[in-house]
Amino acid sequence: MKRRTILSMEQALSLPYATLRFAQLGWRVIRIESTPSGEGLPGDPNRYIGGRVADDDRRSYFIAPNVGKEAIALNLKDPQGQEVLKQLIVALDADVFCCNTVPKRYRQLGIDYESLAAVKPDLIWAGISAMGPEYPDAPGYDPVIQAMAGYMELTGPADGPPTLSGVPLIDLKAGDEVFAGVMMALVERAESGKGTRIDVSMLQAAASWLITTLPLLDFDCDPSEVTRCGNEHRKFIPTNVYPTADGFIYMAIGSDVQWRRLTEIPWFAPVANPVRATNEGRVREREAIHRDMAAVTSRLATAEIAAEFRKATIPHAAINDIPAVREMEAIARTLTRTQAPDGREVRMQPLAVDLPGARRSLAFPPKYGQHTRAVLAEAGFSAAQCADLGARGIIAG
Repeated sequence: MKRRTILSMEQALSLPYATLRFAQLGWRVIRIESTPSGEGLPGDPNRYIGGRVADDDRRSYFIAPNVGKEAIALNLKDPQGQEVLKQLIVALDADVFCCNTVPKRYRQLGIDYESLAAVKPDLIWAGISAMGPEYPDAPGYDPVIQAMAGYMELTGPADGPPTLSGVPLIDLKAGDEVFAGVMMALVERAESGKGTRIDVSMLQAAASWLITTLPLLDFDCDPSEVTRCGNEHRKFIPTNVYPTADGFIYMAIGSDVQWRRLTEIPWFAPVANPVRATNEGRVREREAIHRDMAAVTSRLATAEIAAEFRKATIPHAAINDIPAVREMEAIARTLTRTQAPDGREVRMQPLAVDLPGARRSLAFPPKYGQHTRAVLAEAGFSAAQCADLGARGIIAG
């Protein structure tokens, strides 16, 4: 079976995360970065963020999203660079071209769908932008979109300020939409032989996740249902984080049956009353329930509570820190890995889903422009042509 090839003009996180998912499947991913402009450091700014892992252009924040890839540096501001890109697409029989720059640059850089599909009609083209091509100037930064899409309004304590998520959810959501869109486009291409254009709006993708809040506006909801509520659930009571004698525990009561099981535990029997027998009644007494629950849990060790919850099949969890997450048996066995140039093993996040043939070990990320000349040679460029392109600033590396 033909190995799929992706050319991706990528930077930051949203698109590198998308193409990482393809690299994990064994696809060939060639990331395209700009040639030095004299303004700042060359290539993807994320190369230079975090602790120094291997060298100056492979720092800690850059590593995990870019394992298993190749890297070339190409000046797409120059028409000759745009012609080189077209030759690469044809010569390498690229299946997919991706980018995550602002849409107003698509035509300027010769990377618009129409230009690239003209040389390879079955090409799948995918672009991530802040708000889609209808808003060509809008930059797409995860925290900005979290604010714009209402995520910050929904996150944090009820009496505190709007708060960012601890994970760049919207970058990752946009990347997953590219992954899903490309897979669907491949299925359609197998039937029709035609390529596809995929535009992912980070804002629209983020708003698609407002499924538990946005529709409530047309149901005359109380304003408290569409704003911050800390760690508690807006509908299921009690679902919250509660203090323990040695930390915190999260518990979730999702039904009246679970409530009965909870209050059959002797420690929690005093929390019950006839009104609280139904979730509707518990909603009316939510504040009192949270106080009563905390009064019980704060006297007990986390492990004691967890043991009783396990016996009663009450959904719960201790609040793990990130080192503890990595050591969980269910996670530790699924981690992906790479090897740093000095021989150190680097453990990374697991695959999203275990799939046959997926790769758990991937090559360390490439240096800036590391594969430029090798990839161009593969596409038919001679050493003399590469030297000329390098001398004229069309390629680098």
